[in-house]
Amino acid sequence: MSEYQHRARKRFGQNFLHDAGVIHRILRAIHPRAGERLVEIGPGQGALTEGLLDSGAQLDVVELDLDLIPILQGRFAERSNFHLHQGDALKFDFSQLGGEPGSLRIVGNLPYNISTPLIFHLLEHAGLIRDMHFMLQKEVVERLAAEPGGGDWGRLSIMVQYHCRVEHLFNVGPGAFNPAPKVDSAIVRLVPHAELPHPAKDPRLLERVVREAFNQRRKTLRNTLKGLLDAEAIAAAGVDGGLRPEQLDLAAFVRLSDQLALRQ
Repeated sequence: MSEYQHRARKRFGQNFLHDAGVIHRILRAIHPRAGERLVEIGPGQGALTEGLLDSGAQLDVVELDLDLIPILQGRFAERSNFHLHQGDALKFDFSQLGGEPGSLRIVGNLPYNISTPLIFHLLEHAGLIRDMHFMLQKEVVERLAAEPGGGDWGRLSIMVQYHCRVEHLFNVGPGAFNPAPKVDSAIVRLVPHAELPHPAKDPRLLERVVREAFNQRRKTLRNTLKGLLDAEAIAAAGVDGGLRPEQLDLAAFVRLSDQLALRQ
């Protein structure tokens, strides 16, 4: 193995992107420009990193795998716009990167096992972020972009759409990676709302109501929410307690959480 080779690690969920056509398509979707602040999570062997740096943007990369650090340093350390942080993106404080509100552009080919918690971690810093472009398992992107009424609509769809506009950009087959994963992937763009379309009195209560509602998604709301809201409170929110959670849109869940806030 040369100094620039590295075997993908199962424990890190690594699948390295190598298809030049897909790499160019992702870079076109991101459209990085000089002077912007980009953050790449899990750069791997640097498939996207080079194109991001070539744009002239300032690039911070966050990589957990210690074995990849010398490979990335060897390739990019001499680039003045390259800054490497060794660490876990799930624990990384993105506010330490400074920058104006709404200035950070986040990019990442995210392992399946951390994609959902990492997106929730990033949403805590939504005020700092201009947009996010992620490669995720296709079924996760379908859940992120789902609409009410279908089986994909759930906690992930609602909480991400509370904070962001979601665009499912395009799908990527397993052959674009080494090793090839057993599933299809997709590219998603998340753009934090400048103004929340349905602001909740307490977003933590919204999170709680949504989690309780979908814990038993086959049951009606009056059953799943009975520990939080009685039938009268559900009706006061303008919601039919006989519906199942997937039949409610984001606005209805916000009204339910606001009723909980009033009653507390």
